[in-house]
Amino acid sequence: MMDYFYLAFAIVCEVVGTTAMQASNGFTRIGPSTVVVVGYGLAFYFLSLVLKTIPMGVAYAIWAGLGIVLIGISGVIFFKQSLDIPAMLGMGLIVAGVAVINIFSKAVGH
Repeated sequence: MMDYFYLAFAIVCEVVGTTAMQASNGFTRIGPSTVVVVGYGLAFYFLSLVLKTIPMGVAYAIWAGLGIVLIGISGVIFFKQSLDIPAMLGMGLIVAGVAVINIFSKAVGH
């Protein structure tokens, strides 16, 4: 069960790092730039722990799918970016894909 905690933490760290990257203004602002480096460092460290127990393809599908959705939400909240209907529909399909993997895939190792 810790593997999914680590995966969730890795995803959150990646989302924080990517959000900070937008705020770093091309790595010209030291605070957000530091958050990018720490966020990605932690994200990849915890993803490496996840890969000990969850198959790489499954872990990466969950990581990428949920990361895309969370980054989209982050852009709306922190940077006043907007998502149109096709973007939201596509993100909904990504979430559905992640759900299918977690509910039905034997590779997940329930």
